[in-house]
Amino acid sequence: MLLRKLFRTAWKYRAQFISMVIMVAIGIGVFLGFNMEWFSLKKNTDRFYEETGFADYRLYDKTGFTADAAEKLRRIDGVESAERAFSVNVNAEGQDKNVLLSLNAVEGDVKFHVTAGEGYDSSADGFWLSDKFADKKNIKVGDQLTLSYSTKKITGKILGLVKISEYLICVSGESQLMPDYDVYAFVYVTPEKLMNTIGMDYFPQVNIVGNKALLKKNKNEVEDIVNAALGKTTLVISKEDYPVYSEAKGEEEGKTMGSVLPVLFLLIGVLTMITTMHRIAANEKTQIGTLKALGFKDRTITLHYTSYGFTVGLIGSALGVALGYLVAAVIVSPKGMMATYFDMPYWNLYIPWFCWIIMAITLAFLTLISYLSVKNMLKGTAADALRPYVPKKVKPLKIEKTKAWSKLSFGNKWNLRDVTRHKARSAMTLAGIVGCMILIVGGLGMNDTMNGFLSLIGNNIYNYKTKIIIDEQADPAEVIAFAEATESDFVSSLQARFGDRTVAVEIYNVSHDKFRLTDKHNRRVELYDDGVYPCLRLSGGLKIGDEIEFSFYGSEKVYRAKVAGFLRSVMTENIAMSETCAKNLGIDYKISALYTDNAPEDISGYGFISSAQSKQTVMDTYDTFMEIMLTMVLILVIAALVLGVIVLYNLGVMSYVERYRELAALKVVGLKNKHIGKLLISQNMWLTFTGVLIGLPAGVGVLKLLLVLLAREYELTLILGPITYLVSILLTFGVSLAVGALVARKNRKINMVEALKGAE
Repeated sequence: MLLRKLFRTAWKYRAQFISMVIMVAIGIGVFLGFNMEWFSLKKNTDRFYEETGFADYRLYDKTGFTADAAEKLRRIDGVESAERAFSVNVNAEGQDKNVLLSLNAVEGDVKFHVTAGEGYDSSADGFWLSDKFADKKNIKVGDQLTLSYSTKKITGKILGLVKISEYLICVSGESQLMPDYDVYAFVYVTPEKLMNTIGMDYFPQVNIVGNKALLKKNKNEVEDIVNAALGKTTLVISKEDYPVYSEAKGEEEGKTMGSVLPVLFLLIGVLTMITTMHRIAANEKTQIGTLKALGFKDRTITLHYTSYGFTVGLIGSALGVALGYLVAAVIVSPKGMMATYFDMPYWNLYIPWFCWIIMAITLAFLTLISYLSVKNMLKGTAADALRPYVPKKVKPLKIEKTKAWSKLSFGNKWNLRDVTRHKARSAMTLAGIVGCMILIVGGLGMNDTMNGFLSLIGNNIYNYKTKIIIDEQADPAEVIAFAEATESDFVSSLQARFGDRTVAVEIYNVSHDKFRLTDKHNRRVELYDDGVYPCLRLSGGLKIGDEIEFSFYGSEKVYRAKVAGFLRSVMTENIAMSETCAKNLGIDYKISALYTDNAPEDISGYGFISSAQSKQTVMDTYDTFMEIMLTMVLILVIAALVLGVIVLYNLGVMSYVERYRELAALKVVGLKNKHIGKLLISQNMWLTFTGVLIGLPAGVGVLKLLLVLLAREYELTLILGPITYLVSILLTFGVSLAVGALVARKNRKINMVEALKGAE
């Protein structure tokens, strides 16, 4: 009998039950999806790192490491392997000049994940090529490949198509935001084949893999040990500071997303459940009294109504798990959004252990809500329970004692009293609107912010056509002569120690306006010669006029300079200075890159050019990033609209049920359906207006928080255009108006006689 009643009651309140199930499913699904995303990426990348022997530390020295130096490093306690490595960008014959390949050679065994052909063989004479690049260019195992480095060429067959964690995120440098395998990828050769080409034993990098004894030490301790072993200061980069590893781990900041946006869904869903179950129990008071009168024990009735919340939670959680897998699969899969960023073989989905606990707690809490809702209705005798639920009496509003009250229309008076009487429902409606606004403003605002950032780069900072990377062994006089002849700007980038951080010291000559430097307000900055310019991320605690110290790796000399200002850095943590300032400080440097208006095909044949990349190629990778961004924004906006529709419709129907007798009384005294509909809609508009006033600044605040937590490396300026504000407001009001109109149509079905007769 009670089972049949459960189905009948669920059908009677189907709108509320369906909305509660959907809210729980969305809350669980989004929470699970976001947390599955970062957890699955962690599990899959960790597996890939271990399989391919990702180095724990990387040592750099422009003069190169000898075989004897590598042997000294292997004798350090805790070092399992220390292999010399070489990497340089080269061009591939038969490909466009914009296409670059990172040519690598590593001593020892290179652990590839092979997708076609052979694995690594130190005695083989050929290439191991990125499988994604090969797929883009229709290259197969056995094809001939010729690479050009400076004026030298290296030729051989493709022995294998591979993936390797060293190029998990395959970008050519800080200027390339997203991988683009049409223009940049990697290729490996044996050290012997490479040395035969360049004609000397030159390895400027050593990759160290350590055991637990080494990994227990912090970076500074490892640095001291390495310096002692080699007898000189060496640049040591831990894997946590290496871009491929740090940016991959940065994707785990989805952990933050999983604790911000999904919590909003879950919170609103649970609060909606509280108010909805309370109203259902109140509306079922007569039914509860009837069951008591028929002899059902309080325990049985309590169990029956408690099962409502349990059933809603169970169905919602099951649907939420399915939704979570769907959300995670959209992001983490070979065809998903992250596949455009990560090049790895594993895309398995994993649920974090704590998600099961959260789901169990949520289910228990929803069950408890149902229990507490019905418990209050069981107090007293069966006769008490049979009396209809009567809302609490409320005190007259303070405004009713003023002259302004008499000037208000009937509708405004009625709505003010109703909002005051049903505070929980009104608060939940307000919370739904605020949540809707936060998601829309956050999504559209992030899109505005990234568009502004890319516009700043493309239209302001990058004012060149081609960036030329200069070979380490280039003749400085020849490079300077070329720069002057082509009216190019240039930069020298040196790795330095600043406090306990590794930063880039960048020396600029930007007399031809090919590269621009900007401050935190995105205004152009001219570099003065009497000081240096730390980036905004290094500005904490510093002010103009302060003196800072830094030293370059490979040298014990400490340089001191005054802070002349602060600059916005596109990606790296850096300290900028003019060429004259560097000379005054006595810094010895070589040009690292040129910025020119010449096209890549017009500057070939120069021996000092390591590689060249057009600005358009870089900006094209940003377009790929923005496509992903737009997808995320669309998901957020749709989620916000779904949230708004479900919450507002659910609470609107609940409001209609609560005021059924009042609405019937209004019809009796002569108000037409149109006027009653306006009353219902106007209250929604009031709450929507209040929600928008709260939601706009709240959305901006949440966006600021997300920028700080998720995009620290970009030094983004928060931007929200007028269209974002306008669209956010119009969408929220549109949803509220549409739902209000939908609920208002129900007043046509009011049976005045049925509504007004009842026990007094």
